[in-house]
Amino acid sequence: MEEFEKNGNTWKSKTLVMGALIGALTGLGTAYLLTKNAEKEGETLSLTSGQGLKLGLLILGTLRQILQLDDGQDKGRGKKR
Repeated sequence: MEEFEKNGNTWKSKTLVMGALIGALTGLGTAYLLTKNAEKEGETLSLTSGQGLKLGLLILGTLRQILQLDDGQDKGRGKKR
């Protein structure tokens, strides 16, 4: 039983580490592209409150879609919640 608990937590740890790495690399890439685009236009990077709100809602929508990825896989098997 102890071995199962140890192995059961490894997938959680791996998932968290991979999620953190993917999020960090995505954020770094986005920041790089934003600053490069601002430099190309000869401006400093600035986000208005409206742009920040749009970006926040876009991120929340994306997270919602990611959380719903496995919803369709359990059809016919009876979901447990």
